[in-house]
Amino acid sequence: MSSALPILSGREVVRVFEQFGWQFARQSASHIILVKEGELATLSIR
Repeated sequence: MSSALPILSGREVVRVFEQFGWQFARQSASHIILVKEGELATLSIR
């Protein structure tokens, strides 16, 4: 039984989160910062 998750690039991960309402806020070096209205947390994707 193989349940391995697919390997995604950082840009692909950002696209997935954008489909769930997260928005690009800024980029700091290789990290992309996403925010979502109504959420206290921010996401940092490398």
